[in-house]
Amino acid sequence: QVQLVESGGGLVQAGGSLRLSCAASGTIFSPNTMGWYRQVPGKSRELVASITSGGSTNSADSLKGRFTISRDNAKNTVYLQMNNLKPEDSAVYYCYLERPGRIPYWGRGTQVTVSS
Repeated sequence: QVQLVESGGGLVQAGGSLRLSCAASGTIFSPNTMGWYRQVPGKSRELVASITSGGSTNSADSLKGRFTISRDNAKNTVYLQMNNLKPEDSAVYYCYLERPGRIPYWGRGTQVTVSS
């Protein structure tokens, strides 16, 4: 089993920054992909960014230039640096970890609220 714990969410003013962290624990095999989705009430979950254990990244085109994903494989931790935040970035951000052909593991989510 794998457990994921997110941290770093909170309330920030528009234009500010936040750094989310997600630490994975348990039995973790490589290769794997870790990343972030976000969800607002009434909408489906959307991909923010992902990064493989080899370092390849993928992110939503609309967020490139403001959001950066990184990971520390030794700590089994993935980070999401969010800059120049906008009110529309307000959402619950969920961390996940997946391996090819397997059901992904999910964290419980961390709330990000950006005030205008």
